[in-house]
Parts: sequence; C-alpha cells; structure tokens
Amino acid sequence: MKKILFLCLIVFLARAQSKTPFETVKTQNGLVSGIYSNGVNVFKGIPFAAPPVGELRWKAPQAAANWQGVRKCDTFSASAMQAKPAPFMMYTAEFLAPPEPLSEDCLYLNVWTAAKSANEKRPVVVWVHGGGFTGGSGSVPLYDGEDLAKKGVVFVTINYRLGVFGFLAHPELSKEANGKEVGNYAFLDQIAAFEWVKKNIAAFGGDPNNVTLAGQSAGAFSVNVLMASPLAKGLFHKAIAESGGMFGFSLRMKSVADAEQTGAAFAQKLQASSIADLRAKSAEEILKAGGGISSPVLDKYVIVGDMYSLFANNKQNDVPLLTGWNAGDRFPSPKTLTAEEFKADAEKKYGAFANDFLKVYPSATDAEAKESQLEVSGHMLFGWQNYTWAKLQSKYGKNKAYLYFFKHVPPQHADKPDFGAFHSAEFGYFLHTLHNWDRPFTAVDRKLEDQMSSYWVNFAKTGNPNAKGLPEWKAFDAAKPQAMIFGDVPQTEILPSKAQFEFWDKYRESLK
Repeated sequence: MKKILFLCLIVFLARAQSKTPFETVKTQNGLVSGIYSNGVNVFKGIPFAAPPVGELRWKAPQAAANWQGVRKCDTFSASAMQAKPAPFMMYTAEFLAPPEPLSEDCLYLNVWTAAKSANEKRPVVVWVHGGGFTGGSGSVPLYDGEDLAKKGVVFVTINYRLGVFGFLAHPELSKEANGKEVGNYAFLDQIAAFEWVKKNIAAFGGDPNNVTLAGQSAGAFSVNVLMASPLAKGLFHKAIAESGGMFGFSLRMKSVADAEQTGAAFAQKLQASSIADLRAKSAEEILKAGGGISSPVLDKYVIVGDMYSLFANNKQNDVPLLTGWNAGDRFPSPKTLTAEEFKADAEKKYGAFANDFLKVYPSATDAEAKESQLEVSGHMLFGWQNYTWAKLQSKYGKNKAYLYFFKHVPPQHADKPDFGAFHSAEFGYFLHTLHNWDRPFTAVDRKLEDQMSSYWVNFAKTGNPNAKGLPEWKAFDAAKPQAMIFGDVPQTEILPSKAQFEFWDKYRESLK
C-alpha cells in the first residue's frame, strides 16, 4: 500500500512540475498556448498583424484576425523573405535566421516569461533583430529569451518585413496611402508589434507601462527611428541600442523623390506597369529582383526629420538610453588605399580639415593607412553614432544616457580565424545566451555574461543599469565623457576614440 501511495505521489509531482503557470493565455485575438521549459513559459509565433500578402503587400500592417479555440504557439513562424541564410565569416548559424521557412507571412512575435501569474507586472524587453534590413529573424538562436526571463523580464522578439518588401517606395504607393507611409513598412511593422505588446503583454505577467525597446545593428537603427518617431510615442519607456544610429555621415535615409524613383525603376525592371502587377508577382520574383532596396525613407510620417536635429531640439521620445559599440564594429572598404592614396583621398574629402583628419587617422605607412581606413568605417557607421546619441540625449533630453564600449574578445576554437570583438559579438553576453554559441568560453566569459546581462536587466527595470555587486556605470556626461568598458572586466574609463570623435564633431559643425 505504501509503495502504491509513493508511486502516486511521484506521478502527482511529475504532473505538477510539468503543468505550466500559463497553460493558456487570452490575447485580444484569442487564446494561445505555448511550451514550458526550465521554469519559463515560451510562446512562439503569435501573430501581431495580418499576413502582408496579396493586396496587403506594401501596405501598413493591418490587424490580425481573431481565432476560435486555443492557438498552439509552440513553433517559430517563418522568417521574413530574404536570401537563404548561410554562415559566413564569423557569423555562424547561431547568429542567423533558420534557413527555412522564409515567407512574406512573417508578422509574428515570440514571448518568454517566468512570471507565475498575470499580475506580476514584470518589465518587458522587446528585441528588434539586426541583419542590415535584408536578413535576420526573431528566431535567431542567440536571441533566446529563457535566461533573461529567469532574471526577471518578459522578453519578446519580433519579425518585420525586410529589403524590398519592407522599403519599396513608388509614386502609386504614395498616392494609395495619401502620402503617409512611403517605403517604411519595416518600421510600421515594428510599431504594430509594440502596439500588440501594449494591449496584450499584461496577460503574460508583463507591465505595459514599463517596456524597453532594444536592438542591435539594423535593430539599433530601428531603435533610433522609433525613438524619434511620433508614431511610436508612449509605446516604450526605455531604449537600448547596440552598434548603430543615424546621426550623419553614414546616414541611410533616402528622400521620398529618390525612393520613388528607385521603386519606379524596380517596377520597370520587372516589366510591371502598376502596383497591381507587382503585387501579382510571386514573393520569389520580387526578392530576386529587389536587391539594393533596403534604405529608410525620410517620409515626414514615420521619420519626420534628420535624427541629429530631432534630438538636439529634444523632439525625440525622451526616455532613458543605454547605447554603445564594439571595438570590431568596422568593415573593410572595397579597395584598401595605400598611404599616399589615403592622404590624397583625405584632402579631396575634407579640404581644410584634411590635416586634422590625418592627425587622428594617421597614414605614415600603408599598414597604418589600412588600419585608419578600418577605424574610419567603424567610427562613421557605429562608434560616433552611438557616442553622438548618448551626447545629445544627455545634453538635451530629460532622461539619462549610459554609454559602453565592448572590447572583450570571445574565445575561438584553435582551427578557426579570430575576428576579435567583432560586430555582433556583444549581444550573446547582454542576452545571456553564450550557451547557444559554439565557442570555448571560460569562467571569465561566464562572469562577464552575468554582469552584462544584469546591467541590461537592471536598466530595463529602472532606467539605471547599476545595482549592488556591479562596478559602477556612470551616466554619460558630455563635459566629462566616459564609457563603461567591457573588457575582461567592466570598468569606467575615459571615452575611447575621444580625439577621433571630437574631429567628427568639429567637421560636422562645419557642414551646417
């Protein structure tokens, strides 16, 4: 009898442990069920908008349809249409969207929550993926939200339209939309996802009044756009931007006229005489012909002005900001210039400022010129952008900014090339997902991962990354510019590349 009771107790406990706190969750569109993993409820592939296919291709996202019964959300949705993801350079499969399925029907999001009830009001982080606006997905392995959920946030990843599907402009589309959304469908998708979060995340134990917008690379460009867009006002309360911004020099925005001209040429290339003709073509045909269309459009609707002016006049959505860049945020130019070519190019580009430029980007030898070229690419596209973002927010905004510089080099297998602290190397540490990355990590990496993810979670909770037991991370001060340096251990230091950034500040002022 005792043996039978003991076995019954084991079965009861097993069932109790397998039962999830959120067996079903009621969203505004219907009930959803997910999976339970290591104390975390995971919901994959929840629709936040209608599939942007057929007549909805190149239109603002529409409301998702309601459903009856319980929708099983235990599998990631298709990623947005893109070239089939394949590893390259340092970007192994852990950094990429799954190679399939890929589809226009991609407007879905994923939720990780360790809340035990819908009343907990945990801080929410919504992650916008990178990928140059041409690739990526919310289902990238290094974006897994389980560990951050265990640290106390409700973590959400989203998909959005990419490339020609996310950024095509055309005179006929402008007329169709009464001149509102011109080409920026990707950002409208992101805004729709945040609107879904505002309406639904409380049911998952999240606080709709404490939402952090976060992203890396193209995701950071997106954070920049949404932080400056009146359409996103009130949808988030903090912002995290890793490696990317649009404050000048490498600005990736097109005018409406240029974007429409590019779109008209695209239609002609496909022998389409109307948008109806383009919408009738397959997604594969569109993708194959659409290379090069992936730039945000200064449409005066989603993007209402240049970023520098908006922030300098405190017209952004003023929220606490955490931003920074990596030591390896730089890319080689199509052609590497010799020392003499580099000097000649500087004189041509910067005129009276050429000598100042060459002081901070020296070129006494070909090797030095090559290194300076890499530094220039990294600073113009990333470093100066994130520094400027922190500077403008701290100087003109009401909320604080926190700046970082990631220089820790993730360990690599002996038979693989070492790319240093490369572009994207940091987010596995911030997101606490090194366990999904095939590298020979050490105790140093694990400790840094725990510290960086703790800063991240603290910021999401309160707008301040600091907490007891962590080295102090001081808010950015333009008068005494410092940054949190993530080497093997976190420590505050004088702003890296200070002389170079001061040159770009001075040069930018001369262009007014």
